[in-house]
Amino acid sequence: MRTLFPSYIRVPILFFIVAGIVEYFVDSGDKPAFIENPYVGLFLLLVLILIIAIEVIVSALENVMFQTLTEEEKQRYLESKNKEPQFTKLKKIYLKLLGSKPIEEESEIILDHNYDGIRELDNSLPPWWVYGFYVTIFFAVFYLFKYEVFNGDSQVTEYENEMAQAEKDIAEYKKNAKNLVDINTVTLLTDAGDLSAGKKVFMTNCVACHKADGGGGIGPNLTDPNWILGGGIKNVFRTVSEGGRSGKGMVSWKKEGLKPLEIAQVSSYVLSLEGTTPAEPKAPEGDVWVDESAPAESGDEAPAEDTETETVPEQAVEN
Repeated sequence: MRTLFPSYIRVPILFFIVAGIVEYFVDSGDKPAFIENPYVGLFLLLVLILIIAIEVIVSALENVMFQTLTEEEKQRYLESKNKEPQFTKLKKIYLKLLGSKPIEEESEIILDHNYDGIRELDNSLPPWWVYGFYVTIFFAVFYLFKYEVFNGDSQVTEYENEMAQAEKDIAEYKKNAKNLVDINTVTLLTDAGDLSAGKKVFMTNCVACHKADGGGGIGPNLTDPNWILGGGIKNVFRTVSEGGRSGKGMVSWKKEGLKPLEIAQVSSYVLSLEGTTPAEPKAPEGDVWVDESAPAESGDEAPAEDTETETVPEQAVEN
């Protein structure tokens, strides 16, 4: 490598190879590893210094060894170092694929045609061209039988099938990858493990405003059927994730570091509090929320809703 590439090419190549390996193995999300993790940047800097140091040391050793040589050995060394690489094997393969005759044998294939002293050679087609032509014939026969004789899927059909399969794969992946949940895909979690995890998040972040039993303090009561920004898993998920009304106190827990799965878990836990009896329940706020997507019971008429709601003080945290 030292004879093929000078040091100003070797050093960047080796450095970028190491940087690529580090970037591949270090999980840094969307940002480069050396930006996300300062230690990675420090490591790459040390690698660069080490590569340069090795180049300097090897060059110094070469100079020292060169001084110990005789004049004749120095001459042979300089000639070998300055000699350009021949790549003899590649040249043989190239000439074989080219299929042309050596200049010494061109007299055998000269045609009688002569124009102003310019003679024409009767060269055969290059082997690479001939083999490529044979491949196209084979491909044409294969294509004919597959799509015309056996009615294979067209490109449009293949595209539609692949897109349909991709949508199924994405849906299956999202179903198993809970941290990809969003407002459109979130569903009410009823598993004991999810509710327990949601309760832990609630006790860590929500009790200051809603109390441990959900009865409400600065924030509203979470145990009654009344909601300010709508009930149901999607509305609660949106409120926890994006925050409440502007300037009313409910922060966006997405920006505070809660992951989508944690937001779904705590939202499901909040909904599980409805109907419980807190020690000191706060008066209801907002409207009674009815899930319009739920199937209506046959024969039952929905009671008329009182559109008048009591004006309540704006709270720092809303349900």
